[in-house]
Amino acid sequence: MRRISSHPVLKLPEGRKKVVFLFNGEPAEGYEGEALSSALVALGKSSFSFHPKDGAPQGLFCANGQCSQCTVLIDGIPKKSCLTALVEGMDVRSLKGLATLPEVDEGLRQAERRALHTDILVIGGGPSGLSAACELGKMGFQVVVADDKERLGGKLVLQTHKFFGSEKDCYAGVRGIDIALKLEEKLKKLPTVTVLRNSPVVAIFKDRKAGIYKDYSSYLLVEFTALVVASGAREKTLLFPGNDLPGVFGAGAFQTLVNRDLVSASKRILIVGSGNVGLIAAYHALQAGMRVVGIVEIMGKINGYKVHADKIRRMGVPIHLNTTILRAEGCPPGQGEEAGTENRLCRALVAKVDDRFRPIPGTTLSYQVDTILIAAGLAPCDEFLRQARSYGILAIAAGDAEEIAEASSAMFGGKIAALTLARMLGKKLELEASWLSTREVLKARPGDSFSRSPLMPGSEWRPVFFCSEEIPCNPCATVCPVSSISLRPVRGTIMDLPYFSGATCIGCFSCVAVCPGLAVSLVRKLSDTVAELVLPWEFEADFPDGHLMDLVGQEGEFIETAPVVGRRRNPKNGTWLLHFTTSLENASRIAGVRVQPEESNRAVAPDPADRQGEVADPIVCRCERIRLSEIVAFIKDNQVRDINQLKSLRVGMGACGGKTCSQLLGKAFALAGVDPSEVEAGSLRPLFMEIPMGEIVNEGLSKIGGKNAGARGAP
Repeated sequence: MRRISSHPVLKLPEGRKKVVFLFNGEPAEGYEGEALSSALVALGKSSFSFHPKDGAPQGLFCANGQCSQCTVLIDGIPKKSCLTALVEGMDVRSLKGLATLPEVDEGLRQAERRALHTDILVIGGGPSGLSAACELGKMGFQVVVADDKERLGGKLVLQTHKFFGSEKDCYAGVRGIDIALKLEEKLKKLPTVTVLRNSPVVAIFKDRKAGIYKDYSSYLLVEFTALVVASGAREKTLLFPGNDLPGVFGAGAFQTLVNRDLVSASKRILIVGSGNVGLIAAYHALQAGMRVVGIVEIMGKINGYKVHADKIRRMGVPIHLNTTILRAEGCPPGQGEEAGTENRLCRALVAKVDDRFRPIPGTTLSYQVDTILIAAGLAPCDEFLRQARSYGILAIAAGDAEEIAEASSAMFGGKIAALTLARMLGKKLELEASWLSTREVLKARPGDSFSRSPLMPGSEWRPVFFCSEEIPCNPCATVCPVSSISLRPVRGTIMDLPYFSGATCIGCFSCVAVCPGLAVSLVRKLSDTVAELVLPWEFEADFPDGHLMDLVGQEGEFIETAPVVGRRRNPKNGTWLLHFTTSLENASRIAGVRVQPEESNRAVAPDPADRQGEVADPIVCRCERIRLSEIVAFIKDNQVRDINQLKSLRVGMGACGGKTCSQLLGKAFALAGVDPSEVEAGSLRPLFMEIPMGEIVNEGLSKIGGKNAGARGAP
């Protein structure tokens, strides 16, 4: 079983009911109510089904209902396993070929249509949607929040790290999982707000109605006056041979498995992309006891916060810049999940690139991995916004659906969206200019970097800071009870770096515990040669005093090995504070503790004859299994200039509605010699969820009060 049995931050659920279900005719166990996909991964299953076109193994990819790779037969009906809750006795079978229709059609009976009425419908219960709903509810509006998950908070429920930003405006210094609970508690106190969990919005209609798949079991219409679209973002993917192998995940899917469902999805991981998503995913993997062999980034610089990258480097994860992934490979015969097949990722090949992003011969390295995490950026889920506005419906976006930014910015942006919408609905409110400026700061890209002068420890405690890049963050200055930490007044915002003001530090260690980047230590002189050092630690601390640990500098360089002489746990956020005795000369240079040994990151140069000359022809359209070469040839042969024309090749016509492959088509047009300015963008279907017809016109509607209550719907 691949279950996480202990975690330094997350509480393991108690009293979960074990249930027995069938997978391909064999009894299997999982927990009632968990996502079926997570139960299968926990059982060691990487391949759930096999594509009808070529028999290719299909496994989990997005874990968010955006693609269809996790589809299986559940009690005879094809369903996405990531959106299906496990129940006792469920009969789950792999799809091998196309599903067959039932032999008997029981027919459909029109049920009485029922609907909720509300002033404002909020699509999405993530940080921006919850913040918007709270503000609107406080103003007295009737609000319905519809979210496709059981737990509110969106991606917040996947975040075990502490957030950057403003302590006052967006809970900086608090973990994402705890922020989600805080927002939910606020919502519960507002009597005019109704929350529909496990209820994705599947359609927007011209008459200001939304179709909602309530509880994934019944169809409900919600009539509204205005709309807040806070539907978040979807992950981008990448083109490389083997990108469709089971074991290649989106970073969000990995975080869902690990931090929401406590499934140990991997043993050895390679991450592609050095934005904050990739850096954070590495941290989450380490916390869950997995090895991260490295992060590869095709650009020459880190795309996320430097303080995030430094934190990961200190833990023992290398970041390889100017490096790309060449291909992913399945296990050799006899080593896969099923003997004689290649249906599970086993190897990743990477290489350095030149200034035109071309792989440099002779630089290829091979990593033995069972997981590749794609962290190549995000694209807004704004289809409902554009559709509503095309109908003349009053609609406003919030969070990533408006602009991709950090969750701290999304929360504050949700408040602004709520006030803006209230004014459009006739409320006489003033939008404070300071709110707009705060939002701009919270979503700001990193600014300048500064070097810090070494601080020699004195007899009293002094904080040492290892953040050197301007980012929006102020928890350490806010939490200090004696104002010994201030922000250096350069910009006059929370982008300014913290420094020791010179006031007496009382040694409360709050700054060390609250820092989201784990980038603050406390030092003091014990003798002419020895110092005491306090460092943050967010892993299991079941070692005794005297335990030797490798201490490293800001970017992971080894400095010395030192014994732990004490430890305490911050009761507010659970961060451990480890006390060390170190050499006086090194104390102020030590920034962290190495978590994984260097041998975890070893790679080998592949044999020169090892498939180096193979033609790179990756899958572009996952739903229909269409390769890059097929699309390029079709573009050339048919003089295609409109992405919609590719639908005759079935590109963009699969279950995801083109939301995955559309991001990759620019490469195909470029290879076909088409100037990007000549290409017309294709149209994407709004977000949707497959709904059995019987749920819409028969049984489902009866469940919310129709005349035909109890009528059995057709499959």
